[in-house]
Amino acid sequence: MHFLKRWSPRTVGLVAAVITVTIWTAFIVIARASAKGSLTPFDIALARIVGASLVLAPLGAWLVRRDRAIPGQPGGGAASFFGLSPLALRVTVACGLFGGLGYATLAYSGFFYAPAVHASVLLPGSLPLWTTLLAALVLRDRITPARAIGLTCIVAGDLLVGGASLLKAFEGGEVWKGDLLFMAAAMCWAAYSVLARRHALDAVRATAAITVFALFSYVPSYALLLALGVLQSHLLTAPLGEVLFQVLFQGVGSVVISGVTFTKMIQHFGPVRSTMITALVPGLSALGAVIFLGEPLYWNLMAGLVLVTVGILFGVRKTVAIKTEAPGANSTGAKA
Repeated sequence: MHFLKRWSPRTVGLVAAVITVTIWTAFIVIARASAKGSLTPFDIALARIVGASLVLAPLGAWLVRRDRAIPGQPGGGAASFFGLSPLALRVTVACGLFGGLGYATLAYSGFFYAPAVHASVLLPGSLPLWTTLLAALVLRDRITPARAIGLTCIVAGDLLVGGASLLKAFEGGEVWKGDLLFMAAAMCWAAYSVLARRHALDAVRATAAITVFALFSYVPSYALLLALGVLQSHLLTAPLGEVLFQVLFQGVGSVVISGVTFTKMIQHFGPVRSTMITALVPGLSALGAVIFLGEPLYWNLMAGLVLVTVGILFGVRKTVAIKTEAPGANSTGAKA
């Protein structure tokens, strides 16, 4: 990281923004492409958790040891998963259930039913909707008229995309299952974001905590369900290169690297401008799905994409003078 000191803050912020948007966009396209590969969604979730844990579990242990060495510093991590989580046990479990287990398993499962174009609208598009509603319920945030207009655009866009697949459910289609899973995944990440804001969590500590929780809860459950024959796994029969790629991209890339670059982007551009930058993700991922996966972009998908993007931008721009996010939310507001 020494070479970063020679870069201007603006350069660091721009590079971080490019990396973040690239990884988040690639996440949607690659996850859909992976659904056509050898691994099951639960295999991919395992690869994500293991890959991220290789970096974040040692980091969490180091943070716990450092906290213990500082007089008066709360040692919440000491009682949390063998001293590997730098957050208190209760906070680790609550955030880990939504941001670690819920998001990964629901999102990856959704790609096995619905195309990436649907995910490009429903995953990032539903996130502001769920976050606003949960923040109003849990944190007593006020939904301003401007934000309500933005949310209305998002709901309309989601209905244009997901509503069509729900209508086809009676014809025997399964795309609606993926759409509902995408919306549920977005709701899980929104719940995690609200919890992170409520507890004013640091980005690095929160990411390490949810990863450690996932490691100690998902991996044993995964192994038990395999032994009981409830789940099927293709990890042992899949090409080694495919497994390693998932570990590196889904774990190290999507969780660790994008987590760091998103934090850097927040530090330079602030939460509002950063949200506007990440509003590029729906359009770019939809374009990537068309180019790389050959998915069709029907009129309702295009209209939904436009409405969701406008809703995100409108809601953010109109609330800039009204309210800024708490520090804990700056680094956990969105996720690949």
